[in-house]
Amino acid sequence: MLTLLGILIFAIGLLASIALHELGHMAPAKKFGVKVPQYMVGFGPTLWSRVKGETEYGLKGIPLGGYIRMIGMFPPNPKGVQDPESLGRMGQMIEAAREEVLAEIAPEDESRTFYRLSVPKKLTVMFGGPFMNLVIATILFTISLSVIGRPVVSTTVSEVVACVPTSANPNGIASTNGECEGGVSTPASEIGLTAGDKLLSVNGVEISTWEDLGTALSDEAGNVVDVTYLTSTGETVTKNVEVAALESPVFSDSGEATGEFTIRGFLGVSPSFELEQSPVSDVPGFMATVTASSIAALMEFPARVFGLAGDLFTEAPRDPEGPVSVIGIGRISGQITSSEEVPTIYKAGDLITLLASVNLFLFVFNMVPVLPLDGGHIAGALYEGARRQVARVRRKPLPGPVDTAKMLPVAYAMSLVLLAMSAIVILADIIKPMAF
Repeated sequence: MLTLLGILIFAIGLLASIALHELGHMAPAKKFGVKVPQYMVGFGPTLWSRVKGETEYGLKGIPLGGYIRMIGMFPPNPKGVQDPESLGRMGQMIEAAREEVLAEIAPEDESRTFYRLSVPKKLTVMFGGPFMNLVIATILFTISLSVIGRPVVSTTVSEVVACVPTSANPNGIASTNGECEGGVSTPASEIGLTAGDKLLSVNGVEISTWEDLGTALSDEAGNVVDVTYLTSTGETVTKNVEVAALESPVFSDSGEATGEFTIRGFLGVSPSFELEQSPVSDVPGFMATVTASSIAALMEFPARVFGLAGDLFTEAPRDPEGPVSVIGIGRISGQITSSEEVPTIYKAGDLITLLASVNLFLFVFNMVPVLPLDGGHIAGALYEGARRQVARVRRKPLPGPVDTAKMLPVAYAMSLVLLAMSAIVILADIIKPMAF
């Protein structure tokens, strides 16, 4: 039940993000007078729709995106009506699409077409969608980082290890009678530390972070030290105890065991986690880091999908850094909420961070300057503006709107590539789900 709750929360959040993305396009389009016949969340068969004013609002069956339909996305051919027999197959396809777009423009709506907008207005309309994803990501990251906070290791004890770990008893578990058979009790258990106590100092040196405790004990194996802690009842206690010696393996920089061992001081406590709120001023820097990671992931996406396609036919495990679809992300959401041991506030923070990351990736992805993505339309508008500026400098007649219809072959090819890659990742998430 908890798993389904996580999937449902993510699905609702994703649909809301899609709806707001399309609203980011539609609101300025309507403000600038462009006629918008359709506003749809999802693709495929229509599940529900209602006409309000001149726009049909609806919900479709495949929640993998959405769209608004504006009239006049393509301008008339500057060369006039073309003879189909004089055009190649691509030319015929372009002109057929152009005629379909122009056919829905009624005479009274001629001034309400998208292609007639000024360059700044075109940029506003096309950037509005990705901008909404950026706003959503900013709000969610702010809630996650500055309101809920991120889990950090604290100096509060979550668990006391009963016995000094040995090869025969690596977890330091006491026997049923409370004795440490074949070993010795940990210093923490000897001085009465319990879960909820907060470590304050060792030999008068303040312990403000968990790393401070490791530093204070590292060279104290076999020595007697004073340990000061605050009990869960509010009492400050100082006790002296001999620090245990623990043999620990040495690891290389790559994380592999070297076969060597070192002796370090051991108290016998495990830390708890606390939520630490970051100042709002930290959010932009955090988002910049995530954005850089998203751009890097996007650059590697085609190669990783190609590798994933090969992995589907082998016994090799999925790359944990590889791509996942909405199905995989939904599974992550379900696993976040399924753990009964994790406090609800931690789960909420993880879900909010996950949805924020998805929105930030959608912003980056939609800004790629290739049709049919929003970035392709933005690039077209910028090119149109540049042409007009050059014409003004040269005192030439201003050129007409950029004929984006000529880019339809690229848009169709890009759409096929995106569909193929999406199908591979979705198939992988179904038949070979990643272990999280």
